[in-house]
Amino acid sequence: MKKKIWVNKSNSFAEAQEFDDSYYLSRTPTERLETVQFLREELWKLKKDKNHEGRKRLRRVLKLIKQT
Repeated sequence: MKKKIWVNKSNSFAEAQEFDDSYYLSRTPTERLETVQFLREELWKLKKDKNHEGRKRLRRVLKLIKQT
């Protein structure tokens, strides 16, 4: 599959955010997850962190809150 690069020119940050929101909401959940994974892998390439074992999965965070 050949990838295309395209650009959206906006007049303000709010307009750009609205465009981004509408674009990603128009994608399927699978496509959105694939985009997140692709961006995560590109980040690891930039950081050159080849020994990080958890880079293939989403990070999970658990926070325990003690109720009184």
